[in-house]
Amino acid sequence: MELAILIAVIVVALAFDYTNGFHDAANAIATSVSTRALTPRVALVLAAVMNFVGALLGQKVAHTVSDTIDVDGFSVNHGLTIVMCGLLGAIIWNLTTWWFGLPSSSSHALIGGLGGAALASGATVHWQTIIDKVLLPMVLSPVAGFCLAFLVMLTFMWVLRRSNPKKVSRTFRMLQPISAAALALGHGLQDAQKTMGVIFLALITTGHASEGDRLPLWVVLLAAGAISAGTYSGGWRIMRTMGRKIIDLDPARGFAAESVGASVLYTTAYIFEAPISTTHTITSAIMGVGATRRLSGVRWGMARSIVTAWVLTFPMAAAASALCYGVAHFFLP
Repeated sequence: MELAILIAVIVVALAFDYTNGFHDAANAIATSVSTRALTPRVALVLAAVMNFVGALLGQKVAHTVSDTIDVDGFSVNHGLTIVMCGLLGAIIWNLTTWWFGLPSSSSHALIGGLGGAALASGATVHWQTIIDKVLLPMVLSPVAGFCLAFLVMLTFMWVLRRSNPKKVSRTFRMLQPISAAALALGHGLQDAQKTMGVIFLALITTGHASEGDRLPLWVVLLAAGAISAGTYSGGWRIMRTMGRKIIDLDPARGFAAESVGASVLYTTAYIFEAPISTTHTITSAIMGVGATRRLSGVRWGMARSIVTAWVLTFPMAAAASALCYGVAHFFLP
């Protein structure tokens, strides 16, 4: 029975990873597609490949995720059920926001889901880890993305102010596949590790791993493959939001937003070991480059809808996972 539940948790974790891929596919490719630097299919292939590669490049974020809750004191089957309910809550919120075309954070849905299941069950929530490694970066990374993208785009505008606009546009369109690839690599580096962290937490619960161990290679490869497959399947609803409904992007602004987004993702993964939201980062960067035209250049009504989804992600994913735990609790021995 224990092995069956562990396998079920791993399958659900990979299902979450898959939804993360198609939910967040737009992060890496929407700007390049909207500026016609890449065709949608080529962009998806590029994003899927770079997601897979990025997932192989680190494990620090995975260990942070595995340290958000503690199910010691519960039976193995009960602990695994808590982890599974956290995943189900995150999946439910991912599918809900995908249906409405809102680029919410899969990362924060996962943390919210784990936290909600832990609170409903009476498990330990490591609040200091969540505050230091999740909540603070959640607030600071979009601010950094907006401000840096604004400054980078202003720099481009000043340096290239006397250049031929058509030539500038053509040059940045040629550069955009590079920035899109860099952003997709960062997405794989950040988001695939979150699923690895949950699977690792399940392995710790069953005694198949210990805290501080390196993640097994099979865990890394499965998570990388699942997010890559999800990315290739595409997230067309959210892509329309990212590419057209926030601002009308041009190649220079697309390149600036993607480059800044990728830089923030690498910095937080390697230096701060923080599981930040790719969605929050690139969306705020898009808003930052749009604001260089004028503040009215950003469609703030759509921005408000996106921010609302961000704010609701933690509590709604937590509520969904708590509800899942309430149902599952009836079947626990």
